[in-house]
Amino acid sequence: MNTAIRLEVLPETHFDWIGVSSDEACQLHDAAVEAYGEGRLDEAERLLRNALAIFEQVEGPEHLDMAAALGNLGVLLEDQCDYLAAEECYVRAATITEAVEDDFINYEDYEDVARLRLRSLENLGRIHRTQCRYAQAEPVIRRALNFAERNFGAESLEASIALNNLGMLGKFAGWFDEAEDCYRRALEILEKHFGEDCAEAASIYHNLGGLEHARGRFTQGEPFARKSVELRRRVYGDDHPEVAADIAALAALLDGQGKYEEAEALFHRAMYVFRRAHGEDHYEIAVNLNNLGALCVAGGRETEAEKNYLQSLAIKEKLFGSDNLEVALTMNNLAALYEAQERFDEAEYLYRRALASFEGELEANHPNLEACRENYVRLMENIERRRADDFQPRFYSYIDPFPSLFSRE
Repeated sequence: MNTAIRLEVLPETHFDWIGVSSDEACQLHDAAVEAYGEGRLDEAERLLRNALAIFEQVEGPEHLDMAAALGNLGVLLEDQCDYLAAEECYVRAATITEAVEDDFINYEDYEDVARLRLRSLENLGRIHRTQCRYAQAEPVIRRALNFAERNFGAESLEASIALNNLGMLGKFAGWFDEAEDCYRRALEILEKHFGEDCAEAASIYHNLGGLEHARGRFTQGEPFARKSVELRRRVYGDDHPEVAADIAALAALLDGQGKYEEAEALFHRAMYVFRRAHGEDHYEIAVNLNNLGALCVAGGRETEAEKNYLQSLAIKEKLFGSDNLEVALTMNNLAALYEAQERFDEAEYLYRRALASFEGELEANHPNLEACRENYVRLMENIERRRADDFQPRFYSYIDPFPSLFSRE
């Protein structure tokens, strides 16, 4: 999962010559941050858009205050899974901060400008990764890390955040060794600043558990996941979405070990919190529906598994479109279910679509691509054997699928 992203109070990037109207925009912006923190998202968006309109009129479209407000509007939209709109905000903010970077060579005197520049890079890299555009995300995320280390220091909290971001990209892109190195370096920095077992390290432990899950090392990942739950509960209690995400990650690792009863109880607990916090069409809901589908398959509840997969597909296609890697993950899972049910035409169709997405975005040795390719080859060999025995496949009216197989972090 992503580390938590929150709106920030506007950096002190507006200067003495800005007039009263700009002060009004700053007040609107800060009121939006407060509304967001209290869960009043519609109000927060309205206030941010009003602030942006004033900033643009008074200061111009390329002012740093515009970049700060655009970044926060992007965070709000991303939180609601409106990824394309969030990306537009992040691109504009990054463009503004990129243009002014050379004007502020001495970042020790302009720390707020440096932080704004770094945040713009982090936001842009994250939104590319979230949409599974790993090749596009990589140079941005690496630039953010280099910028953080150069301007804030290799042992700074800013560097820790940037290392965690690169680790997350590595986990999804299949660079598992580099991802682990990034996570452990990030954890070391946090512990130097806050001490061992600090609550701030919960996201790193969560991500280390997710990395072990991606490697198929479920037993090794379980202690990390339990640690993230323990640390995050200290801050938020039991009913916070970030705690629910940790619980869901733990459930996926337990599922991988065959501890189905505990895993299912945790999945349902997480789902309850996510639905209450986000509604029915959020990415977290889609991920947990997919993972519940896999658990139902293991328990022989195929009808329930199919329902969960199709619901997950529906949400993911709504959020990402039909050719996204997230969609391909669930298509692979649903295809495997259909193959087991001898619904070969549907399975073949889904495997082909999943493979096309994987091959378009992932390196040839990525485990998800390799698993899907093996599934497809096995299916085709099975079909050929049955045809040789004069087997007549059954045909089903196809339900155009909606979004995933492999559990995520």
